[in-house]
Amino acid sequence: MKSSHLYFALVTSVASVLVSNKLFAQPAATSAGQAYPAKPIRIIVPFTPGGATDTAARIMAQALGNDHGWRFVVENRPGASGRIGTEAAARAPADGYTLLMGSVAPNAIIPSAVKNMPYDAVKDFAPITLLATSDYILAVHPSLPVKSVKDLIELTRSKPGQVNFASVGNISGAHMAGELFKQLAKVNIVHVPYKGPSAGVVAVLSGEVSFHFASGPTVLPHAKNGKVRLLASSGAKRSKFTPHLPTVNETLPGHEATQWFAIMAPAGTGKDIIAKLHPAIVAMVGAPKVIEQFAAVGSEPVGSTPDELAAFIKAEITKWSKVVKSGVSLD
Repeated sequence: MKSSHLYFALVTSVASVLVSNKLFAQPAATSAGQAYPAKPIRIIVPFTPGGATDTAARIMAQALGNDHGWRFVVENRPGASGRIGTEAAARAPADGYTLLMGSVAPNAIIPSAVKNMPYDAVKDFAPITLLATSDYILAVHPSLPVKSVKDLIELTRSKPGQVNFASVGNISGAHMAGELFKQLAKVNIVHVPYKGPSAGVVAVLSGEVSFHFASGPTVLPHAKNGKVRLLASSGAKRSKFTPHLPTVNETLPGHEATQWFAIMAPAGTGKDIIAKLHPAIVAMVGAPKVIEQFAAVGSEPVGSTPDELAAFIKAEITKWSKVVKSGVSLD
């Protein structure tokens, strides 16, 4: 089955489970003797349904529901590049019944890019685990006379200000991947933000833009049909999903940009609750069926400790802060 078909089948099957009226087994008791979770746990996704962050949340919700009998409600609160939903999670009661599906834009990029932030990306959240990561894929329109990252750099240097790139929105991870490319290669390229992953890919397919750091499932089917050319992946090492592609940093050292999905709770959430959620989630991401589900959307499960996630987010904030402060246009 093609990856795009797997992607939509997965989203549909997971969503159907979550919206059903089926109740699961009785929840286990905490060490304090009170049942947790005694009611559905809300997972706030600060983006629209069907995207990568939303899909990661629904994979987790379905798997934990099946394995532990816990009930989840995935609540999509999109807007302002993820700020609206993330703020809602930060302000929610710290009782274990609200979780946030954190990601690179609202939790690592925006804190440096936006003044008067409505939440503190570090202090307002209790980290639980880094759920999964996935690389972007650098895709170009076939008419572009480039077959490698080196070719693309040379082309952009020969045509300053004439080569543009798409992103899924301003201050998004894909936007920053392009800005990091721009800064490291020392080229003049133009950012064109679109509303969502589909629009950005369509822009590349039509030749409206020259290239795009896209998610794998959105461009791989088109590459097979010759409608786009894939140059590289954006991770620190070659992706197991596209091992034939070099990484951008093989040509441009220092370029690394990944999508990531992290489970967090409002600051002040009890350590006993986190101690209950963490091992269950880590065990879940190691299950063969869940690994297969994540692979269908181009993601690799991780399952870090809370301390590892906290350190990871701080490192991401530091990294993207340097990129933003180096002269990124946020218009």
